[in-house]
This record gives sequence, structure tokens and C-alpha cells, in this order.
Amino acid sequence: MGRIFFVELEGRTYKCKFCKTNLALAESVVSRGFHCRRGKAYLFSNVVNVTAGRIEERMMLSGMHTVTDIFCVCCGQIVGWKYETAHEQSQKYKEGKFVLERGRIIDGLDSEFYIDTRPSSSDAEEA
Repeated sequence: MGRIFFVELEGRTYKCKFCKTNLALAESVVSRGFHCRRGKAYLFSNVVNVTAGRIEERMMLSGMHTVTDIFCVCCGQIVGWKYETAHEQSQKYKEGKFVLERGRIIDGLDSEFYIDTRPSSSDAEEA
């Protein structure tokens, strides 16, 4: 097995829920209105730090698509899928885009930053 290289992202990111690896920038979200078997999902124009599985035909709520599951390069967990081909003309906008399942990702802002709003000893002394 070769070396794994990670792409670091700056700004608001979405990360793998299991290992906290960067997967996408918030500005890459195309739609938050997608659903999957496990719940909500987001459509992204670009993701990083994923590997693709086998290409397969899959019947989805919006019709038949050619897709490949995508996995986190760090921990190997499935995080969503990529649309390779849409068979219906109305679904062509999905081609080349990625879906990340909301239950398998975390928002970098929600999980990474904790601001302690309790007064510190120096704050109490000044009051």
C-alpha cells in the first residue's frame, strides 16, 4: 500500500464524522435537499480525501443513475456517492457531483470550536 496524502482545506469545512478528515468546503454545497436511505444528504460540486468504489447502476428516488460509492481515505468509512451518469435528462445536473450523507459528516464549525463563555478569574476581578 502506498502513501496517503491529505488535502487540507481552509475555511468552513465538512469532515468525516469518524476520523475528522476534511472532505469538502461549505462553499461547495450545491443543495442541502437530498435524501438517502440513512436520512439527509448534501450535494457537493467538489470533495477531497475520498476514494471511489466500483461503478454501478442504481435506482434512486429520482430514477436510474450510474454511481460509485465514495469512502474516506483515512478511515475507509463510506461517506456518500458520486453521480457518474444520470439516465434522465432532468437529472443531468448531478453528473460529476458528490453526495455526502449528513449522518456521516460533521460541520467543522460545530465540532472543532468550543468557546468557553464562563468568566475567567481575570474577568471576575475586573468586574
